[in-house]
Amino acid sequence: MRFALSPEARKRHFEEVGPALLKLKKSTRELPDGYEFELPADKATWQVLTEWVIDERLCCPFLDIQLRLNREGGPLWLRLTGRSGTKEFIKEDFEQLLSQ
Repeated sequence: MRFALSPEARKRHFEEVGPALLKLKKSTRELPDGYEFELPADKATWQVLTEWVIDERLCCPFLDIQLRLNREGGPLWLRLTGRSGTKEFIKEDFEQLLSQ
């Protein structure tokens, strides 16, 4: 079976980068077609988040992923949405992120 990420990249994505991002989450907003997560708007968070997004796109190409920095020092938002069924996938696959 062929994976979108090499074994090393999968390990880093799921065991290092994902958990690091989870610790940074400040709040969650439920959307009609997905979820939005508030994160600190600092350089270190941006670097972890962009690494996560690049690999997540390979794993889950059906996700619409948006990053937004609000003006005047506002928060950083990660939005995960998609077509029908995507919200349910996010709810199941990102259970830890949603429960904290």
